[in-house]
Order: sequence, then C-alpha cells, then structure tokens
Amino acid sequence: MKLFKSKFSTVAAVFLMAVGILIGTQIQNVFSGDNIYEQVEKFKDVLSLADKYYVDNVDTQKLTDAAISGMLSQLDPHSVYIPAKDVRQISEDFRGSFDGVGIEYDVVNDTLLVVSPIAGGPSEMVGIQAGDKIIAIDGKSAVGITRDEVQKKLRGPKGTKVTVTVVRAGVDKPMDFTIIRNKIPIYSVTAAFMFNKDVGYVYINRFAETTGSELANALAKLKSEGMKELVLDLRDNPGGLLDQAVSVASDFLPQGKTIVYTKGRIPEANEYFTSSGGAYTKLPLILLVNGGSASASEIVSGAMQDLDRGLIVGETTFGKGLVQRQFSLDDGSAVRITIARYYTPSGRLIQRPYGKSLTKYYDAPEIIDSSEKSGSNIYHTLESDSGRPVYRTADGRKVYGGGGITPDYIVKLGKVPSFIYQFQLKNIFLEYVDNHISQHQDKMRKEYGSSENFDKEFKVSKGMLDELYAHAVKAGIKITREDYDKNTKYVAMLLKAWIARNIWGNDGWYRVVLTLDNQFQKALTLFPEAKKIEGL
Repeated sequence: MKLFKSKFSTVAAVFLMAVGILIGTQIQNVFSGDNIYEQVEKFKDVLSLADKYYVDNVDTQKLTDAAISGMLSQLDPHSVYIPAKDVRQISEDFRGSFDGVGIEYDVVNDTLLVVSPIAGGPSEMVGIQAGDKIIAIDGKSAVGITRDEVQKKLRGPKGTKVTVTVVRAGVDKPMDFTIIRNKIPIYSVTAAFMFNKDVGYVYINRFAETTGSELANALAKLKSEGMKELVLDLRDNPGGLLDQAVSVASDFLPQGKTIVYTKGRIPEANEYFTSSGGAYTKLPLILLVNGGSASASEIVSGAMQDLDRGLIVGETTFGKGLVQRQFSLDDGSAVRITIARYYTPSGRLIQRPYGKSLTKYYDAPEIIDSSEKSGSNIYHTLESDSGRPVYRTADGRKVYGGGGITPDYIVKLGKVPSFIYQFQLKNIFLEYVDNHISQHQDKMRKEYGSSENFDKEFKVSKGMLDELYAHAVKAGIKITREDYDKNTKYVAMLLKAWIARNIWGNDGWYRVVLTLDNQFQKALTLFPEAKKIEGL
C-alpha cells in the first residue's frame, strides 16, 4: 500500500510539474508574445551583427536614430524622434525667447543682410538698421557665411559681447558695432494693428509659451485705438502648446465654457479644458484659417465654431487632432509621442484619417483645397455628401468631424503668378529694396509718418517696376515681359509690402498685403453674418 502511494505520488508530482511548465509557457506566451524586453534584445542582436559583420564601418548612433524614427513612424505621423542638435531650437521656439543679438537676417549673394533689427533688441539699441550688410564678425570675414554659421556666431549667452562690422548705404567706411547679447523674444503675435477705424487685425504665427499674454496685450492696444470688430488670422499656424490655445480662446468666451477635451489610454491624458472668461466676449469675431492651420489653431477655431462664437472664413484646416508629450532622452535627444486625441466642445474629433504614407498624409490638405467649393457654408451644406460624422453647434447648426475644421464661409485664396515663387526663391524683392530703397528709409519714415499713411499715399512707379523686371532678368529669372505686365498689380503690391516691412516691420508688411488678400477682404464684408451667428 505504501509502495502504491509512493509510486502514485511520484507520478502525480511529475504530471503536475509538466502541467505547470505547460501552463507557465502558455502564460508567458500570452504576456510575452510581444514582450518589450524580447524586442529590445532582438534590436541589440541586429545592431551588434551589423557592427561586427557589415562590409564598411558602421555609425551605430546613426543606425539607432534611424531605427527610433522608423519605429515611431509606425504609430502615427506626429509621433517623432528629435535629434539632440534640434532639441534646443525647438525648445526656444516654444519657450518664446533665445539669447542673441536680435536681428532678422538673410544671406543674399554670399552677404549677411540685416532684414530688420528686432524691436527693443540689443542690435537696435546700438544702431543696427535694416539694409545693413555684416561683412565681419569679431574681425573674421562673414562673406560667404551660411545660415548655420550665422546662428553659431551671433547667438550666445546673455551678457557676452560680439563685434560686427557693417557696410551701410550712404556711409563711406565700414562701421564696427559691439553688441551685448541679451534675451531675444520670439513673438508669436506677428502683427496687430487697426486696418480701418473699426476693424482690428491680429496674426498669430504659432502657439508658444507667451502667446496668451502677447494676444492680451495686442487686444488691449487695439481696444484703446477704437476696435469694434476683430479679424484673428490663424492661417498657416501649425499649432503648438495646448494650454496657450485654451488661453487664446478664453479671451472671447464666458467663464466655464468647454473649449476642448482630451481622451487617451492612460488616465492622466483625459482632461477637460474650460474657459476662464475673457474681456472680449461681445466683440464680433472672424477667424481666418487654411490648410496650414493645425492643432492648436484648430482647437481655437473649432471651439469658436462649436460655441457659435466666431465666424470661420477661408479653407478647411489641416486636421491634426492628436496630443503629443515630449520625453527627454539621456543623450539630449527627445521623442514626442501621441498620448491622446482631442475633441471640440460638440465632441468632434478633428484628426483626419492617416495611412502609412506620410507623403500622402501631408499632401492631403492640397487635395481637399482643390475639391472644395467656394461660398456660404453657414449650415455646412457644402459638406453634405462628405460621409463624415455629424455634430451640432450650441445653436444647432450642423458641423462635421473627422477631417479638420471646414469654414462657415469657404473662400479660395487668389492664384499667385508662377514667377513670383522664383522671385522669392532668388530674393529679387529683397535685393531690389536693399539696392534702391534702404538708403532712403529714414526720409520715407519722416515723409509718411506711419505705415497707414504709407499704404494710402505711396505708389509704386512704372520706373520701379521696370527696374525690378530688369533686375529679375539679370538674376536669371525666366519670365516674359508680357507675363510680367499682366501681373504688375500683384508685383507692385509685393514690392510696396517689402518697402513697408523695411521701414515699419511686420505691421507695415501685412497692412499692404491684406489689400489684395481676397480671404481677408471677404471677411470684412461678413461681420453682419458673424454678429448674427454670435447673437450680438
């Protein structure tokens, strides 16, 4: 009996052990079939094999960076790897400042040209002017300098000095300026001025750490100048910080209104963002958008549309409804990973479908634009056959999700003459203004007094247009006189805008270009409709 029990116990033990091993293996397969550690080991093996056996020497860091980029590209188009060399630049863009001398510049024909000193910056303080040519930096020639070299030589810690040698039109000898580097603001509100006695205009180029405060200051200034209506331009604004989008939207909404909410797989990604209430809740508002308006721009325009607070004019936005968080890596690089989707107040997901082809994904706004019909879209009847999910605004208007923000009034941007792109590529306007106008800028500033008076009174002469044409032909631009003469109105506008920018900065530029901007001009006629939508 004892022998039987002993044999039974041994057999049972072996059986149970086998079953245990089998179950354990199956459990491991369930939990480790896509085990992260196994995949890391696989990657290490391949990297080691390449390093050991590849026919040429292997840059393992380059391979690792490429592998990370490739891995993230399998998630979505907005989860990306950021090399260490780019992290600082991106951080500065979002932070809204950097340490340097404070100039906007271009490299034209191997020459470092000051397009404009940044207002209040150290270069302006020592007397650097638009049109100055920097021929040396700290005694070393700057002729033939590259853009990367400009940043390396002119940027530096606050309080340090750099000496630049400048050639200026009308001055016989080069001049030396010693500049003490300081913190330079990177403005996200590019322009803010009264277009006429009632309408204020503000252009926001991105959403950085200072955007909310910049806009508040701009609106206060315009209000003091008599603003009764506002055009907020978000065209070609790629987005940025979500909290700044909330801050901007809050300026126009009562307290407690939902602006946006996010949903993700991890609990901390799920948040509601509501308005803190602003001083401009009764200000008639029109927002301009296009295919380059994305992310935070779509949060603002989507909230205004869903809450019937602003009229959206222009072309359908990009369609980026994903929220990224940036994670720093030990070597100074970083990864930006999508952690949530965001939704407008009505529940719309703005993210449009994306496939495996990034080229097709980024080209899609142009395809949407080419198929859009212009006209009134207040009740979004122009999208009725879109097949996208339907939502309702606060007042019951139909709107669509899953593909960006389609405007309440669709206006296609006017066609730009093809040769203009060649002019811009070869800096034809900039060179002409530098050669013919820069030396007269002080006289013109005194003569016209303001960009508003300049816009009203200054006329581009036929002689200037002839000189510009001759300069373009000499620079190798392929253009016929007939084609040029057909488009002289547009050419004259851009030339005038470049002159205005040279003297009055961005406000001068935008004041001129808006005169031939058909989307903006249409917006000016739509304030009665905007007031009706907003219940004002």
